[in-house]
Amino acid sequence: MSRLRIFHETDGNTPLRVATAHAEIARELAAVGVRFERWDASRPIAPGASPDEVIAAYRADIDRLMREEGYRAVDVISLTPDHPDRAALRQKFLNEHTHAEDEVRFFVAGRGLFTLHIGEKVYEVLCQAGDLIGVPDGTRHWFDMSEAPSFVAIRLFTNPAGWVANFTGDDIASRFPRLAAEPVTA
Repeated sequence: MSRLRIFHETDGNTPLRVATAHAEIARELAAVGVRFERWDASRPIAPGASPDEVIAAYRADIDRLMREEGYRAVDVISLTPDHPDRAALRQKFLNEHTHAEDEVRFFVAGRGLFTLHIGEKVYEVLCQAGDLIGVPDGTRHWFDMSEAPSFVAIRLFTNPAGWVANFTGDDIASRFPRLAAEPVTA
């Protein structure tokens, strides 16, 4: 289930507000300029589908956002618990940073934790399969995929070079919750 927890920037232990209804999460995030949508695949996606198959299944929504927001590039990122660079990638994303363009991610499968530092508040957004988040350019944030990442996400960019971060040097991310690995089920 998707979830939004809002904290004061000085207290990563006690949420000021918690929301789990998608419409409520979308309203709270829209109030601070963050896009949060629910997408459905136009056709089924089989496990292990190629990036082209994933993009084709969501083509209508991708095209809509490209028209509306001027995005020029799209790709698919897929990480699994056995990915050889998972620890280095996780560490890179865990530090507070900004981008010169929107950071747009649609979770096709799995989950990830986007944490946004806006004003004096911290918005922790647990994104699940079916969720799209659009973080506006210049927004301080970080991302956690857990120690055992398991997700497939479509990324949209205005810069064809892709993901370029400007790290703030602030250690705020170390004072807020991390995403725990999902329990393994038999």
